[in-house]
Amino acid sequence: MKIIVPTKENNQVDAHFGHCSFYKIFEISSTNQIIFEERMDSPQGCGCKSNVSELFQAMGIELMLAGGIGDGAINKLNDHGVSVIRNCDGDVNDLVLQYLLGKVKDSGSNCSSHEHGHTCSH
Repeated sequence: MKIIVPTKENNQVDAHFGHCSFYKIFEISSTNQIIFEERMDSPQGCGCKSNVSELFQAMGIELMLAGGIGDGAINKLNDHGVSVIRNCDGDVNDLVLQYLLGKVKDSGSNCSSHEHGHTCSH
């Protein structure tokens, strides 16, 4: 399984998927251990208007742990086999470890503006 996280400097979850500096990709073993981690620069353009969904699908990514993300981006990612857990924050590596422990749940709310403040529960 591969997990992707929109990331900004200082290894923090970026609050806006479409404008992130880069992504961190984690490969997860069948025993829920991180076995590989890499950085991927973010392509230009808003997330829902770029080809990142197709790229993620081709890379075998199945899950995104995102900060703020809108309906258009979620729909496009879902159409390409990538599930999304919304409104996550904090250190990217800690977030992935918390997810693997079953402690990260989707917040149930999408980004409808550029105001953020909700956090996923972990």
